[in-house]
Amino acid sequence: MVAPTLARLAGGRPSFLRRSVEELRRQAGIAVRMEGLHSPQKPFPLMKFDEPQTPERCKIMSDQTNFGGYSRATLTHVPGAKHIDNEGGLGRIGGGERVGEEPAHAVFSGSISTDLPTNRSDIQRSGFAAWRTRDRGWWMFGKLLWDIDPYAYLALRIKSDGRKYFINIQTESIVPTDIHQHLLPSYTPGKWETVTIPFSAFVRTNYGVVVEPQREMLRQKIRSVGIGLTDRVPGPFELCIADIYATNRAPEHGREREDTGFDLEVEEEEEHGMLDEIAPRQKKGEPERILI
Repeated sequence: MVAPTLARLAGGRPSFLRRSVEELRRQAGIAVRMEGLHSPQKPFPLMKFDEPQTPERCKIMSDQTNFGGYSRATLTHVPGAKHIDNEGGLGRIGGGERVGEEPAHAVFSGSISTDLPTNRSDIQRSGFAAWRTRDRGWWMFGKLLWDIDPYAYLALRIKSDGRKYFINIQTESIVPTDIHQHLLPSYTPGKWETVTIPFSAFVRTNYGVVVEPQREMLRQKIRSVGIGLTDRVPGPFELCIADIYATNRAPEHGREREDTGFDLEVEEEEEHGMLDEIAPRQKKGEPERILI
């Protein structure tokens, strides 16, 4: 009973020594393969739900846990086929594609309720559920973060129910509440599929609101990755996730740009002159400025 309890308290994370050894081994492998000199061909796993304890490495959130609402959410492991890293040397994670077979995965499920808690008059909106990976802890050289800068895409092996989920990526940025988000696409709801999204397509938000300016994601310092459901449609939901990984394999559907899930107004950029650095840009209808 002691070992499982300690594992739960640690959030399913390995020990400090083991984390340090694994990170040193990973970085040594990068140096040996000279991945810094060219684009890596193998996928870089961020989360693999291939073992029973992997859901413990994730934090579950809902309006019920946050402020006493009525939405419920769980993340449970389902055993299945073994995951195959870099299947066929194609920069993807596979396994479980045969007929009648499923990969080992986690099920993110529950129900959404928009009912407001009766004892919280300050709450005006309700109806969300989400999960994210827990902080990975520390190793001998500081905080453990993912460096996915050599990769262009985020890939997920999922089986969706067709609801409007968002992928959330949090970085070690100056503003800790900033999150980069993108709508989770699904082409074949009810069936297993691999969806791929360019990191450049993610939208910077803060508490769900688009933030300007849209700075590029700090991919050298990824803190967590997760998925949320915020469509506020009452009723049950179920999303199966096998893997989340970074890759340089282009999208299988041939779409470099997906619907981000946000209404972004694209303004035409005006050409900048040399004097823009020392003189503010003239507004429409404003009389012309003359430099003396």
